[in-house]
Amino acid sequence: MRGVKKGNLPTKICPVCGRPFTWRKKWSKDWDNVIYCSERCRRQKTT
Repeated sequence: MRGVKKGNLPTKICPVCGRPFTWRKKWSKDWDNVIYCSERCRRQKTT
């Protein structure tokens, strides 16, 4: 069996929309620095 079951992936809460989002392979090297769930939320962040 390969990989990790989807139920065991780490999650975070987006500070903009408040929705939980799960780990993605493209974020694997930078997961500690991922804050927003999407590009849209990143653009809508409060400054």
